[in-house]
Formats: sequence, structure tokens, C-alpha cells
Amino acid sequence: MRTKLDLEIKSAMKSQNKDRLSTLRLINAAIKDRDISVRSEENSQGVSDETIVDILTQMIKQRNDSITHYEEAGRLELSERENNEIFVIREFLPKQLSDDEISTAIERVIAEEKATSIRDMGKVIGLLKREYNGKVDFSKIGPLVKKLLLN
Repeated sequence: MRTKLDLEIKSAMKSQNKDRLSTLRLINAAIKDRDISVRSEENSQGVSDETIVDILTQMIKQRNDSITHYEEAGRLELSERENNEIFVIREFLPKQLSDDEISTAIERVIAEEKATSIRDMGKVIGLLKREYNGKVDFSKIGPLVKKLLLN
């Protein structure tokens, strides 16, 4: 994933795409920041690709929150910029599951865990996060799990 990011940064520099380059540098800085925070004698390689997916997911969540605030304030140009950044960040995430695939995955985990009540919701979501991290927007998962457990 780091190699792809480096190649994309070089490509954006060559094509002089300043907006894309800016977003790619933000991604790179976030990854390096996390590398520094976990650096130790045992871990000189930095964070794993799985952790990078977590970082990218968090970056998208932050931008979605900003979009909401910008739109409420009538700052559509800033909202559009955040949307463009999300588009670039998503290029580095695994392919997102469709709504049907998400529903199937939820139903499968509920059946495997024999989840029957809302008390099992945390366990179901935890298993889904472990299996589908970066492939699903988990802000949408909670209500779906709740709906299936209540039925």
C-alpha cells in the first residue's frame, strides 16, 4: 500500500495535480505520524496495511463530519473539496461491499453466532469489523444489525 501511495504521489507531482497531491500528502503524513507513535525496537517497519486501512477509514469519517458542518453553514465549496479528498482516499481502500453483500454478511454472522437479541449486537459488529474492515462503512452497519436482531 505504501508503494502505491509513493507512486501516486510521484504521478500527481508530474501531472501537477495540486489538489490530488495535497490529499496524497495528507495520507502519507497520517501514516508517518502513526509510524512514529508505534516505533520501537521490535517494530521498525511501521504500521501494517491493516492499520493503514484504519487510518484511511478514520480520515474519511472526519471528512464526512466536515461535509455535514460545511453544508449546514452553506459553505458548499469547502464541502466539495472534502468530497474530492474522500474520492482520492477511497482509491487506497479495498473494494466496498454492495448493500446485498453487506446484508448477507450480517445475516451469516448472526446465524453463526446464534445472536438473538440486541445484547448480541456488539459481538456481531465486532466480528464484522474483524472480517470486513475497510470494506464497509460501519456507520451504516449498526442500524442494519439492530433491525435484523429485533426481527
